[in-house]
Amino acid sequence: MTAIGAAGVAYAAGYEVRSFRLRRVEVPVLPPGMRPLRVLQVSDIHMVAGQRKKRHWLQSLAGLRPDFVVNTGDNLSDPEGVPEVLDALGPLLEFPGAYVFGSNDYYGPRLRNPARYLFERAQGRHGLNGNPPVTGAIHNPWTELRDAFDEAGWTGLTNARGRLKLDGGIEVALTGLDDPHIKRDRYAQVAGGPADDADFSLAVVHAPYLRVLDAFTADRYPLILAGHTHGGQLCVPFYGALVTNCDLDTRRVKGLSTHRAGGRRAYLHVSAGCGTNRYTPVRFACPPEATLLTLTQRAEEPVRGRR
Repeated sequence: MTAIGAAGVAYAAGYEVRSFRLRRVEVPVLPPGMRPLRVLQVSDIHMVAGQRKKRHWLQSLAGLRPDFVVNTGDNLSDPEGVPEVLDALGPLLEFPGAYVFGSNDYYGPRLRNPARYLFERAQGRHGLNGNPPVTGAIHNPWTELRDAFDEAGWTGLTNARGRLKLDGGIEVALTGLDDPHIKRDRYAQVAGGPADDADFSLAVVHAPYLRVLDAFTADRYPLILAGHTHGGQLCVPFYGALVTNCDLDTRRVKGLSTHRAGGRRAYLHVSAGCGTNRYTPVRFACPPEATLLTLTQRAEEPVRGRR
């Protein structure tokens, strides 16, 4: 049994954590008559100095030629990681893009027992690994990351709305929140639903907490993009994730699903991300990923005739 356990750890830490994948998803959310849009979502990079394979893989994603890029946060896991994040994302910064930040963009991760996530789940609580301690917090240089993204033309969505102008005159409106995991979200600042004068609108947040999903869905956003969960990170084969590190159910820990609130329905895509906390550099049955979402026309609702 000891040998089996050692082999599992070696696989999780030595192979799967570097086995980067591209997930492809089709989402029928666009208005009738609109051409498909290709959206590249990157999330939870958690860059640590020296991760060359991750950097090269992220750079290669520019070959997909997306219409735009959405970064759903937690780029950092090392205060010295900003230059390497910008190097990794450099080719993608040439495309229209938008971003939100996660807790690890603001604060460095803390060493903690991974088993605490299971205990917190059993108690109805959720791990707050990104919360800074009262004293001794490691502050990441997130303003450097923000300034570089802004200078490249990406749109910041920190409790804010923004617009992307795409080829062909298409205008996409985005509404974003700061990280709910550390209670920085301020929905009242962006409430009101999608923009009426845009071709399409979507919502963006780092951590998919239910209060945020409910608000976006009730406000009529057809699509919500999020990250944070790492897909469970350590999953059980043929069973799935044990935790989500938020109050989202494990059934929707990664990939495309739906969410209902206020009598409405939205598509939700949660990225499993492509990195890990620097103190738990392992993945099992949950390889690192980015996602290419192809947005297509939604099905037209049948017209009800009069009787």
